[in-house]
Amino acid sequence: MAAASIEDIKLEDITVDDIDFSDLEKQFQVDSEVNFDNFVVVDGAPVAPESKVPVLSKVLGKLFSQAGKVVDINLPLDEAKKTTKGYLFVEFDSALSARKAIKLLNGKKLDAKHRLFVNGLSDVEKFGSDDFESEFRQPKLPEFQATDYLKSWLQDEQGRDQFVLQKGELTGVFWNRNTQQPENAVEPRSNWSNTTVKFSPKGTYLFSFHNQGVASWGGKNFERLRRYFHPQAKAMAISPTEKYLVTLSPDPISVPQDAGEDFPFGPESNGHQLCVWDIATGVSVKTFALPPNQSLHWPMIKWSFDDKYCARLGPNALAVYDAENNFELLGGKILKIENIMDFSFAPAGVKLAVNRNGELSSVLAFWTPESNNQSCKATIMEIPTRRVLRTVNLVQVSDVTLHWQKQAEYLCVKVDRHSKSKKTFFTNLEICKLTEKDVPVEKVEMKDLALKFSWEPTGQRFVTISRTETLDDNPSIPKNVVTFYAPEQKEKTKDDTNDDAKKWKAFATVTGKFSNTISWSPAGRFVIVATLVTPDTRKADFDFYDLDYTGEKNENTEDDVAANLKAVAHPDFYGATDLQWDPSGRFVAVWSSAVKHKLENGYKVFTVTGEVIREEMIENFKNFVWRPRPESLLTNGERKKVRKNLREWSAQFEELDAMQADSAMRELILLRRSLLEEWINYREESTENMRDAYNYEVFDQVEFSTAAEDSEVVEEIKEEILEEKEEVVDSFEEPATSE
Repeated sequence: MAAASIEDIKLEDITVDDIDFSDLEKQFQVDSEVNFDNFVVVDGAPVAPESKVPVLSKVLGKLFSQAGKVVDINLPLDEAKKTTKGYLFVEFDSALSARKAIKLLNGKKLDAKHRLFVNGLSDVEKFGSDDFESEFRQPKLPEFQATDYLKSWLQDEQGRDQFVLQKGELTGVFWNRNTQQPENAVEPRSNWSNTTVKFSPKGTYLFSFHNQGVASWGGKNFERLRRYFHPQAKAMAISPTEKYLVTLSPDPISVPQDAGEDFPFGPESNGHQLCVWDIATGVSVKTFALPPNQSLHWPMIKWSFDDKYCARLGPNALAVYDAENNFELLGGKILKIENIMDFSFAPAGVKLAVNRNGELSSVLAFWTPESNNQSCKATIMEIPTRRVLRTVNLVQVSDVTLHWQKQAEYLCVKVDRHSKSKKTFFTNLEICKLTEKDVPVEKVEMKDLALKFSWEPTGQRFVTISRTETLDDNPSIPKNVVTFYAPEQKEKTKDDTNDDAKKWKAFATVTGKFSNTISWSPAGRFVIVATLVTPDTRKADFDFYDLDYTGEKNENTEDDVAANLKAVAHPDFYGATDLQWDPSGRFVAVWSSAVKHKLENGYKVFTVTGEVIREEMIENFKNFVWRPRPESLLTNGERKKVRKNLREWSAQFEELDAMQADSAMRELILLRRSLLEEWINYREESTENMRDAYNYEVFDQVEFSTAAEDSEVVEEIKEEILEEKEEVVDSFEEPATSE
């Protein structure tokens, strides 16, 4: 049989299943998993000869590795000139690293003659498209929307404070009327917030939580001002001057590919969970990713007193940002601090002795634990100079907490220490005096372990709650000790070389308590040491103290201190879970929240002496929030004038309080005021008539003639019937008899 010719072979008759194409598939395989978002295009690179390509690749690879793992670098060559073309392609292991490279290195100066311009490979197609507009277009600014005066509540004629009550789904804002029923500032609203509401530090804004983020409210009628889109935000914090808002969400930000101009986040925010917002405009100014495998402590971003700087903690580092310079890292780099545990900014500007110009400085403090041959350290640093003002070395430390006095004159480093056997624990207080030269440190040694510490806001005194170690572990036995400290008073002598030197002394102690809270009045002097209901504590307890008691018998055990202690009240509210002072420091609200337990829910308002002026038991009551006030603008001279005339003004305030408390008293006071006003008007009218008719003033002494012929006496008799009475009187005359 003759062999078939090629022309007779048909394709469908050929069996390809038995043919091995593996070598061809391997040779011409196309990687379908290539993600162009992992590539960046870099322009502005040096034009180098072919022999220098390995060196240039190594330099550029090291530079771009700052953004993430570099998979490959491709430097195209000009075959004719045998040099690089001045641009390159860089492949990263992830799109996140590529975006980070664009953010970090776009515009980076490689040397004096070369600046790198970095773009995503996927962006090149967009920039080269015919639809891409290369001409700049002025962005459309949103129209200005007028709002009510945001500080209108400060114009209240009676100077009243406002507070928020939350019950179930209802949230209302009310005027405080002392003993009277609170007056609505606005009508209570349903579902105003998913959880609690929060005022800004100066009371200008009220913030609420929602599924899509946070909203701000303000003005007389609490109208909505701005929305801050951050889905499922669970926590918020406001900067001291109310300029920035920080939100945290457990859900990472996801930026859609077709995100429009109204979307608040850019591609660089993908995967981030922490956002910083400009409160006034509602614009996102910075986002952060959360540090991996690290416990979170709120607030995660802390601010300087003037909002110029903020900082956040990272692994072995502290990142300080310049808020006025687009939140760039201060000095272009982070502060590398091995094993840093915590930090905090001073709450006010510090007048350092080294600053001769008297300017207020931003100061922060941080601490690091013991490690290898390094002792535990607490460090005080000036920002932005990063100058270390003082370092306190500590040994045998189990924990450290930083406590600033409100005026930032003092910093207390509370050091919890242990014995060498680690069986006994106690506390030392390292008090740093920031306004003095070289920042001297005063050590206060305690025998017990301090659980709580709190400075007097406007003074130099403080209170601690410590626990006495005993052999009895019975939790029903109160073991906490409340101790009051004040600066020691010395009589000045001619030999004194440092009048400002202070030593703190414990001048009173209260034992056998379950106390877990210290709360000072914002005005100082009065303090509440309380036991609030917690999962471990079922019964609340309150002790009101006056540290400037003017009576004869005080409770001091030491007399040479700047304090006179007296327990002034011990009110009852067994279910209380929270407390908060009003901005004036005259009243304190104590409440029982249904969020924590369902017993005795409601609130009570006390005076500084522990007297109840208002109480309401409300089913499903959740929260009570006083509205803060900005700091007083009075000068020292005006403050002295207020103190001088305090009695006179106090009488006016007491009169207003009496009018509010009793309607009959109100009518009487208003009547007396009208009569007084009538008399003043009559007197002014008479004075004017006398001046016009006789050219006399009211108190002029006039000599009258006493001669009889020159004078005329006018007598006017005025009769007034005081009472009319009719009476039947029997006649005293006997009737005549006829003879």
